[in-house]
Formats: sequence, C-alpha cells, structure tokens
Amino acid sequence: MPISRATVEHIARLSRIALPDAEAALLTGQLDTILRYIEKLDQLDTASIPAMSHVLGLTNVFREDMRRPSLAPEDSLANAPAGDNGQFQVPKII
Repeated sequence: MPISRATVEHIARLSRIALPDAEAALLTGQLDTILRYIEKLDQLDTASIPAMSHVLGLTNVFREDMRRPSLAPEDSLANAPAGDNGQFQVPKII
C-alpha cells in the first residue's frame, strides 16, 4: 500500500505539525519504505507461533513480606524540623 504525499500532509495537519515541502517529500519516501516492509512481514506464516506479550518469561522478583519492628515515633521525628503529638508538623497547604 503506497503512501501518497497528500496522506502525509493530511497526517501532519491532524498532528498540527508544520511540514515544509522538502520534509514532506522525505517523509513520504521513508513512510512508504516502512509500509512496504510491514507488508513483507504480513506474508510470514505465524500460525504455529503462540501469541505472547513478552519474549522472555516473566517471574515475580519481589521479596516475601516479613514482619519486622519499625522505628519508634521518637526516632522517626528526631530529624524533623517540627513535630507535634508524635506526628510531623508541616505548614498548612490550601
């Protein structure tokens, strides 16, 4: 399916891209080459190839959750600029 210059200019207008004449001619040739390559790929027999979302098998790389002691409120507030009643005190944001 060859692509025409009018199609490239139409896509540029839809994309709100200012496309000079020289660049439109260049893109027409490049897009035509890309589409011809895609047509070649369409000719491949892929009936025996299973559909997949990733080439490599994915495994869960997360560690198991383990309970452990957390910081004491006093320790977590030790470097805070301000604290009040065991909580961080920050400026009011509206």
